[in-house]
Amino acid sequence: MSASKLVRPDIEYKDSFLKALAEYHAEGRQLYNDIHRVANDFPGFINALRAERGYPHQPFQDWVEPVPETILWLVKDDEYIGTADIRHRLNWHLEKWGGNIHFAIRPSMRGKGFGKKILTKAKPFANYLGIERALITVAPDNLPAINIVEFCGATLRDKTPETDQFPSRLRYWLDCT
Repeated sequence: MSASKLVRPDIEYKDSFLKALAEYHAEGRQLYNDIHRVANDFPGFINALRAERGYPHQPFQDWVEPVPETILWLVKDDEYIGTADIRHRLNWHLEKWGGNIHFAIRPSMRGKGFGKKILTKAKPFANYLGIERALITVAPDNLPAINIVEFCGATLRDKTPETDQFPSRLRYWLDCT
């Protein structure tokens, strides 16, 4: 049994990623990633994820400025566990609601310590990209994520107010040096 590691998205994780995508869909997440489309062109999907030109498979409104983004997958024993997205810089939208680092653990792997591992392992990648302090935003009612970011040393900056288009978020700073 090997240790978990962060890797660039790769076709060798196709089967486990597609199973995880079905898990995300079952809870109403990542619905913008059509399982059949992703399965039918998995190499193209991987190439888009590795392009570092923003989150290519999630549609945004035209007014959202795309920023370079590195997408990493947490894997263990050839099994996809979760995704860490590291945005190289912030635009005005990410400063309020998105942050530099976003992470997600597939539902069947939650509660096993992988959230702490993915964030801990993402810090050196962020630092390599020139991010000394990373902004992380969390929904105020997402207690597991709050516990993860605080465990990893992030400090609460403030809380954004809810708007007509966006929910409230807790904003944390994480030292990546």
